[in-house]
Amino acid sequence: MTTMLSHSALLTRRSVVALVRQPIFLVVTLIQPMVWLLLFGQLFKSVVEIPGFAGGGSFLEYLTPGVVVMTALFSAAWAGTVYIDDMERGVMDRLLASPVSRAAMMNGTLAYQSLTSVVQTGVVLGVAFVAGARFAWLGVVGTVVAGILVTVVFAALSNAVALLVRQQEALIGISQFTALPLTFLSSAVMDPSLAPHWIQVAADLNPVDWAVVISRETLLGSPDWGAVAPRAVALTALAVVMAALATRAFRIYQRSA
Repeated sequence: MTTMLSHSALLTRRSVVALVRQPIFLVVTLIQPMVWLLLFGQLFKSVVEIPGFAGGGSFLEYLTPGVVVMTALFSAAWAGTVYIDDMERGVMDRLLASPVSRAAMMNGTLAYQSLTSVVQTGVVLGVAFVAGARFAWLGVVGTVVAGILVTVVFAALSNAVALLVRQQEALIGISQFTALPLTFLSSAVMDPSLAPHWIQVAADLNPVDWAVVISRETLLGSPDWGAVAPRAVALTALAVVMAALATRAFRIYQRSA
């Protein structure tokens, strides 16, 4: 266990060092969230006046948790590109031939993505605050946790897909096909109670929506723990399962190499 944790830390450090040397990746991942937050937040600010809209407060305050989770989701969906780069450079095969455990290889990637999510969450919340949104700042903890959990779920999925398809184009296509529908089948940008019934049902089953609800409920200061707790448990369980399944994908990669 100690060895695995040590290897996980070293592989996390490897990714963090690469990010520090090329921080443009982090900047690029924040461009689209700023468009959603600042432009869409103004464009649709009158949505809160629609009868039945359950957000309360300003639309910017309603939208911010959705943007946090969307940022984590889309960044995590690209996580597998690092694996494909390692495959193309021969790094993946050298790691698999080394004493490093498969779990450590997966943990290192997921930990790095989680650290990135924490930074992104801080930037999004900071910009939202400057733009006029006001939150119960103890809810920042809930938002950070929600961002990390959704990051682990979809970064693990992206890594598993990368190990199976081994092509950047295929990974990107699958990631976009997954991330966009999950975003719009959630309460990230709109109250599902105003949508058709089938979208409401889809949102209830959508892990992206689970994270958004956790974030929004805690940020707005009077959380409904009956809504937050089961979603947090379900999202945590899904993150553990996805990380385990993604780690098993190394076996498929090695058998077909």
